[in-house]
Amino acid sequence: MSETTAHANIGVVGLAVMGSNLARNLASREGNTVAIFNRSYEKTQGVLDAHPEAGFIPAASYQEFADALQKPRTAIIMVKAGAGTDAVIDELVKVFEPGDIIVDGGNAYFPDTIRREKAVRSTGINFVGAGISGGEEGALTGPSIMPGGSDESWVTLGPILRSIAAIAEGEPCVTHVGHDGAGHFVKMVHNGIEYADMQLIAEAYDLIRRGTGKTPAEIAEIFAEWNKGELESYLIEITAEVLRQVDATTGAPLVDVILDQAGAKGTGAWTVQTALSLGVPVSGIAEATFARSLSSHPEQRAVAGALPGPDEAFTVPADQVDAFIEDVRLALYASKIVAYSQGFDEIRAGAAEYGWNIDLGAISKIWRGGCIIRAQFLNRIADAYAETPDLPVLMTAPYFAEAIGRAQAAWRRVVVAAAQAGIPAPAFSSSLSYYDGIRADRLPAALVQGQRDFFGAHTYKRIDKPGTFHTQWSGDRTEIEAVDTH
Repeated sequence: MSETTAHANIGVVGLAVMGSNLARNLASREGNTVAIFNRSYEKTQGVLDAHPEAGFIPAASYQEFADALQKPRTAIIMVKAGAGTDAVIDELVKVFEPGDIIVDGGNAYFPDTIRREKAVRSTGINFVGAGISGGEEGALTGPSIMPGGSDESWVTLGPILRSIAAIAEGEPCVTHVGHDGAGHFVKMVHNGIEYADMQLIAEAYDLIRRGTGKTPAEIAEIFAEWNKGELESYLIEITAEVLRQVDATTGAPLVDVILDQAGAKGTGAWTVQTALSLGVPVSGIAEATFARSLSSHPEQRAVAGALPGPDEAFTVPADQVDAFIEDVRLALYASKIVAYSQGFDEIRAGAAEYGWNIDLGAISKIWRGGCIIRAQFLNRIADAYAETPDLPVLMTAPYFAEAIGRAQAAWRRVVVAAAQAGIPAPAFSSSLSYYDGIRADRLPAALVQGQRDFFGAHTYKRIDKPGTFHTQWSGDRTEIEAVDTH
């Protein structure tokens, strides 16, 4: 194919469900012509046959794919993260030229994106790690997109991505997040918040079901009602749908025939591991991740089932059911605020560590549509950062401080009730502990520092004078001023 016939302005490599849906989305927008390539041409042919209206330009080789693209060539890779991504990048680098753009739209681990961007940049080709949220439906109808990469690449890529992104309140849910791995970093944290949000909703369901005896269908109506207020969100909406579903085979609620072992694809663990390395507490996200891990060890749960629990069954008195449900709603809202606050803390810390200029308000805006954690109160997050761009703790913004003030008594009652009833509520309780920790005037970390100094001479600082000190614990226990090596 000669350069004169190169008339696709965007290409997609990898035509599994996400890739083919994204290609169809691109093709449906005015001004886009889409070249497609898959390692197996049979898959390419299948997409062509199924969607003739898309006007795709098929390619049977990487060279043919490159020839079909206008310059600067722009290709989005939609393959499984890992070695497969590296293999596709290597092939594209062979047929692309300086100034061209390779976009990785998969769930890559951001250090891999930093590595890849550096390697590809050395060839003169632009490499962009782009987080894409919204699942299969979002890819087709409008996802939330979090691209990193160079300023140069954004000039070409920006209009294309804006054409396919979800629209929230008239604005496309895409922004240039920052350079190299910034896009995949923000998508990672997005997924971590998603873990926390889902676990909190599951805990709310579990408490209501065990405490009130309501059926999944009845609880579905509670969630549907919650979705009309301050908890309005995609996850609350689909929770009601899942709880309404009846299994066609057994006639039982579908939620009762689904195995209670939750899977994970790594982004939750990456969020927690990265937060640990940055020194940022994301306890709600961590407990949600660990809850999935615990659920996936049936062999341990089987032998631990005989361990003692509370003597009495948990039953909410009939005249207190409505009040209990409202307490759970408020506890869910307060814990959700903590999850987002912790997630934005991690984004801010990551930006500082890696030299990214990330606009936290802009991130909250692009999460309003298309993505899994889209929720009504993301507008309030955007407002908070617009008013105070360097806000150190999101939940201290007036809107969120007021909301937690309204909810905290209920939140505490729910955590107490769960503990007394022997119902695990790790995300609720850890979120409350974080809240109490961050608002505390003084923490027992002073004792921890004393212990560290005792066994390891790690030194400590004092509240009444500057300097670094060490007590000679194995000697006469006098205090000496130590050399500060930190």
